[in-house]
Amino acid sequence: MDNEFRCGYITIVGRPNVGKSTLLNSLLDQKISITSRKPQTTRWHILGIKSEKNHQAIYVDTPGLLDNKNNALTRHMRKEVLNSLDRVDVVVFVIESLIWTKEDEFVLDLLGKQQTPVILVINKIDKIKNKDKLLPFMEMLSKTGKFTDVIPMSASKKINMQELERSVLSRLPRAAAEYPEDQLTDRNERFYAGEFIREKLMRQLGDEIPYRMAVTVEEFRLKNNLLHIDAVIWVEKEGQKRIIIGKDGIGLKKAGTSARKDMEVMFGHRVHLQTRVKVKKKWTDDMKAVKQFGYIN
Repeated sequence: MDNEFRCGYITIVGRPNVGKSTLLNSLLDQKISITSRKPQTTRWHILGIKSEKNHQAIYVDTPGLLDNKNNALTRHMRKEVLNSLDRVDVVVFVIESLIWTKEDEFVLDLLGKQQTPVILVINKIDKIKNKDKLLPFMEMLSKTGKFTDVIPMSASKKINMQELERSVLSRLPRAAAEYPEDQLTDRNERFYAGEFIREKLMRQLGDEIPYRMAVTVEEFRLKNNLLHIDAVIWVEKEGQKRIIIGKDGIGLKKAGTSARKDMEVMFGHRVHLQTRVKVKKKWTDDMKAVKQFGYIN
């Protein structure tokens, strides 16, 4: 390992639904974090490891930060973000183009307590109709003096992706790689099985239920080159259970079919997937249940 090799941790933060997970997936050219248009899609921190000839960038995707929710689940998510900021080398703060909210201010105030360099990413610039508004918006945020770099980009279209990577790399310390060069994440296949199911359900359900839903994987077993996966979808009310299952089971079957395809691509095996829906009343505000469902370890 020569003295020029760099390795470090880069935490991606921001309010919900600004494109943090899409950014991580684009940086790695592979789906590591699930995505949807709904807040609270990401509930854990997830490492995405990008190894190159002269550096290893360890990106940390985090849940969206909320300051107006206070149940057991959101407390866990807030703690995930705070833990991810500990001993990190660079912070990438993602916001949405031409939008600055109270939630963004809340994230910035939190970052103000850190000594880590903060790169501001103004995401979704491909959606701006009047491009003349972008430069004044960038200048306004640059004048705060709180960012080492301000980069307009589109994570989904990979616009200015290389500029972000150059900015990140210049701030990584000279150090040896921490992970094997072929490792992409710190999460195992069982974790992704549950996440793929939750993603498909979040995308097809209404506004309320996704935040009251969790998925646990009860069985994950390879036999005769066929992967048997048995998962339980947890909700808080019987009415939510009926909505997820859908008429004649169509809703649950649709989500399962779509999730199974993602699993087969990632795991490299044919998958036999079984799903059930169970009710655990008020689990999002029950610390014991939150722990049982794998949110606290």
